[in-house]
Amino acid sequence: MPPSAAAAGPAPVTVIVGEEELLVERAVAAVAAQARQSGGEDAPDVHDVRAAELKAGDLTNLTAPSLFGGDCLVIVRSAQDVTKDVAAELGRLAADPAPGVLLVATHAGGAKNKALLASLVSGGARRVDCPPVKRFGERMDFMRGEFRGAGRKADDGGLRALLDAVGNDLRELAAACSQLAADTTGVINQATVAQYYRGRAEATGFTVADRAVEGKLADALEQLRWALATGVSPVLICSALAQGVRALGRVGSAARVRGADALAADLGMPPWKVDRVRQQLRGWTAEGVARAHAAVAQADAQVKGEGASPGYALERAITEIVASRSRN
Repeated sequence: MPPSAAAAGPAPVTVIVGEEELLVERAVAAVAAQARQSGGEDAPDVHDVRAAELKAGDLTNLTAPSLFGGDCLVIVRSAQDVTKDVAAELGRLAADPAPGVLLVATHAGGAKNKALLASLVSGGARRVDCPPVKRFGERMDFMRGEFRGAGRKADDGGLRALLDAVGNDLRELAAACSQLAADTTGVINQATVAQYYRGRAEATGFTVADRAVEGKLADALEQLRWALATGVSPVLICSALAQGVRALGRVGSAARVRGADALAADLGMPPWKVDRVRQQLRGWTAEGVARAHAAVAQADAQVKGEGASPGYALERAITEIVASRSRN
């Protein structure tokens, strides 16, 4: 935040729009912190209320001057759920906020009570958008920002490994970034993440698959040996390889001009997955994908009993997958 903005204090009315709960909470906390900072020694009275629980007159009572003086911060959560009477009351208070009164309203941003949102913004409220973080690239950027805020750096391999291990929940990703930033040194990479997330069988299997379809033979074999050493079932790893190669074929055969959201709906996979597979498709042809499919099918039969060494079968499959890509 620029020093001039902090000196001026928070806006009298702030509307925080979006459904990404973590980002909404952080935006509310930022306004509250700014209010405390601008108030000096006299911290404002904070009233944090749910919109659905408000009755007509409640907001007027909450914003009424105190006998003891001092500023007041009223946070109205999920303003899309207010009744018609409360919406009118909130609109009046926002249009002419009393001295020392700060209003913060969160709104999901959908069609429900959209007129209230529009009236607050048109009336001069400061708008803060918290859009959903859905795409693979957006989550990668989010994690980069988390590490940057902690004064740390993670490479792309580390970020991908963390996303594989933790999943898509933003709150869990933020917590994982915080833990790694506090407990490790140096650049956070794939090996760093692996130390903290051993035992997540599905994640390690998919990490092996990602490295293979990306053409990174040494990395893929290293991840395979680590996964097997930590007890990951060869069947799970083979399944992950099959899913990785199958995703190449499904996304690669779809129209390139379609957006990730539309394509994800058709293919039954999340948009971030579509974005990732599109990146992995670089260097692949339909013939290469077909060869990779055949290699995985052969490995699947061997790890399920036809071969003497499941580990060797997986190594051969990974080598053939990488070769199928590099021959294109």
